[in-house]
Amino acid sequence: YMAAKLGRKLITVACNEDTTATDLLGRHLLIGGETRWTDGPVTRAVREGAILYLDEVAEARADAIVVIHQRQDLSLDRTGETLHAPPEFMLVVSFNPGYQRSMRELKPSTRQRFIGLGFSYPAEDLEIRIITGETGIEDKQARSLVSIAKKVRALTELSLLESVSTRLLI
Repeated sequence: YMAAKLGRKLITVACNEDTTATDLLGRHLLIGGETRWTDGPVTRAVREGAILYLDEVAEARADAIVVIHQRQDLSLDRTGETLHAPPEFMLVVSFNPGYQRSMRELKPSTRQRFIGLGFSYPAEDLEIRIITGETGIEDKQARSLVSIAKKVRALTELSLLESVSTRLLI
């Protein structure tokens, strides 16, 4: 939505536990019998002044996280190139703090490089509308699901590794 509103190109990466710095920056590939450098999404976004969105960034490997520490200049050791990020370049990351595995958190030194926005669950009536709209179930069923979810979400003393998300309800 933000990229569309700004009329900017968006490059999205769905990070996971196998995402490496090489996946983000790029690599040399064998193409038609020649070895050629191929930009990764971070490098492409910097070159093009795009918005780069790293979804679930805390799931990526530690070497990938280090890539986002390079703020304005991007050093590509494998090509000897240094890219200067244009003013249009924007990095947006998302992750669910404390989700599933507490060891998958961003370090404070990484988090403080960003402006943080926290999101909570939708208001009850909105969550019911979301569920009925996405699933087609009756309002009464959606209301029951949201009621159960609210009770489970309030069980903080159980230290649940995962709560009941709207996505899970759907």
